[in-house]
Amino acid sequence: MGRQAGMERQVTGAMDEALVVATVRERANWMRRRSIRMVFEAGQGHPGGDMSATDVLATLYFGIMRYDPRQPNDPARDRFVMSKGHCTGALYTALAAAGFFPEEELATYVQPGSRLNGHPNRTYLPGIETNTGPLGHGLPVAVGIAIAGQIDGADYRTFVLTGDGELQEGSMWEAAMLAGHRKLDKLTVVVDRNRLQQGARTEDTNALEPLSDKWRAFGWNVSEVDGHDHGALLGALGQAQGDRPRCIIANTIKGYGISYMRDQAGWHHGVPSEEQFAQALRELALSEEEA
Repeated sequence: MGRQAGMERQVTGAMDEALVVATVRERANWMRRRSIRMVFEAGQGHPGGDMSATDVLATLYFGIMRYDPRQPNDPARDRFVMSKGHCTGALYTALAAAGFFPEEELATYVQPGSRLNGHPNRTYLPGIETNTGPLGHGLPVAVGIAIAGQIDGADYRTFVLTGDGELQEGSMWEAAMLAGHRKLDKLTVVVDRNRLQQGARTEDTNALEPLSDKWRAFGWNVSEVDGHDHGALLGALGQAQGDRPRCIIANTIKGYGISYMRDQAGWHHGVPSEEQFAQALRELALSEEEA
């Protein structure tokens, strides 16, 4: 379901946009159900962040980005960097649904010999631009990718998904300052702003607000959206950049779609019990019906 032959970037009118939103919603619902199964069966993972990040990933892969899974290294492809690299449950389901590798391989998640590591590895799987996991590394690499495109006069866009707790890393702001200085107008950062990190709330650990003002001060165009509203995400991600990099603060909910995980720091990582797994599948199926 990814961008296929020719890799034309998605351009939609009003009627087409409704179809794209429906497609993105369908993919996001499937990704949530599949990723929670992966965590349950593997006995490890980061399901809370997977659930908050899923709608952003589904919108990027099935509504915005230009790529061809049959040619994962095509120079014209858009680049995506998963800076919050611990949320591989969400990333791998997006890549599998987009056709980068068979969906059946998701059953090997974090098993011995599997290509599906707990953190993404570009030498293992097509569609992964750089290894991430240690927080604070993804945006700096993405800035380098965007600078290379700027020097080459290339048309590709570079997208980054970062966690909000990750913004407490100094390397993120060094990279943001350089991107603003270089006016990297084909670089877009999406902040998964679920306001929770491992063990606590971001504002209790090292306050980020006023977050929008901070990005603007570093020379970025900034917008805030509901990170679970596919139409709003499509609009923000498809918006013209101007002459600056763009930061989209996606206000999300950790554990979105699963009641006992919702807004709970304890589900930064963790594994549902058999009863909790069954409940999660019921609730996710119900949310799909309501959509």
